[in-house]
Amino acid sequence: MSLRRIGSATAAAGLAALLCVTAAPPAAATPSSWEYQALGLAAAQRTAQGEGITVAVLDSGVEKDHPAVAGRVTTGPDYFKDGLHPGDPRWGRHGTAMASDVLKVAPKAHILSVRVLDEKKDHTELRHGPSPVAQGIDYAVDHGADVISMSLGGELFGRDFDDGEIDALARAAQKGIPVIASAGNDAEVFNETSFPAGYPEVIAVAATQKGGSRASFSTVRTYNAVAAPGVGIMSAKQTGGYAPVNGTSPAAALTSGTVALMLSRNHKLTPAQVRAVLTSTAHHPSGGYNPLVGYGQINAAAAVRASANPPADGTAPVKYQGNKHPAGQDGTPKTTHPELDTGLTTVGYSAAGTGLAMVLGAILIGVLGRRRAKANADAGPAGPMGPAGPTGPMPYPGAPR
Repeated sequence: MSLRRIGSATAAAGLAALLCVTAAPPAAATPSSWEYQALGLAAAQRTAQGEGITVAVLDSGVEKDHPAVAGRVTTGPDYFKDGLHPGDPRWGRHGTAMASDVLKVAPKAHILSVRVLDEKKDHTELRHGPSPVAQGIDYAVDHGADVISMSLGGELFGRDFDDGEIDALARAAQKGIPVIASAGNDAEVFNETSFPAGYPEVIAVAATQKGGSRASFSTVRTYNAVAAPGVGIMSAKQTGGYAPVNGTSPAAALTSGTVALMLSRNHKLTPAQVRAVLTSTAHHPSGGYNPLVGYGQINAAAAVRASANPPADGTAPVKYQGNKHPAGQDGTPKTTHPELDTGLTTVGYSAAGTGLAMVLGAILIGVLGRRRAKANADAGPAGPMGPAGPTGPMPYPGAPR
């Protein structure tokens, strides 16, 4: 299992049948900070509020009774399986904050909480067996998620890829479910690659500070697709109340909320179209793209408007147009091999023969040397002038005879 680290730089503090978004009472509004204006949420929410959309928050759990999320959370399985439960200080702090940030943008969306990590900022234990993240993705796919939000990431001693996660992301793509992940918070240390953000199926989100420039901690990588506010974001605390959060975690959660708005405006959007709309409507940096903030800080209002008429999705599977059995198309017979270049073979045999002769010579010299050494040993110990020989001490060069 790959190592997973929570994507916040500083974090303060029959299920399918139960999903009933329209009947859920509204949660209390999370206090907004500068991101409300930066994303254009007032205009975006006049058009859509996430109605009918389920956002799977794969995280540390969500305290579903917090006023910021009350009535809008379904709790799924705990795939991390460390024995912790709601009420423990290491259960639900980060996940509750991220769920509140999603609902801050899409207040009528529904949260499907799946626990795939704990509250440690830096895990040191190795986990064996299936990846909790992969299991969480599969559960979200099978239980009605329209968006998958993962404010997590990291790498484990150079082991970047997890086959289970790759397969699960492929299944999400096949189902047409956009996947959002935080880009990472390592720019000030090693700027290491972070997964799942680095997987091609994922929309990786960097963090910005006021003014739209990159937050100093936000990982700089070419996989960054877009950016979103990630400094001083007021978020729910699982113990009650609110506190500011810094990191690419809230940036990813705010982006997931924006995608929920887009899908409630046009539920037919594919993952490719979601990416295209987010990147095309973002506040582009100089040059249009850079690894610091991707295509720039997202614009929720513009993204929701553009969702009504998205660009065509050219990523659909296409039928193979070639021959069913392409053997022989390169001009070679179907049942025979091209002739072997015997010139190269001859050179190889010659070189091998020379090498064999050298080896045999070395063996012969070694045998003769051992025989002479044995004879010298039988003749007695060495004298003061050199090694003993059959007729006595051998004189050193220039010695009197």
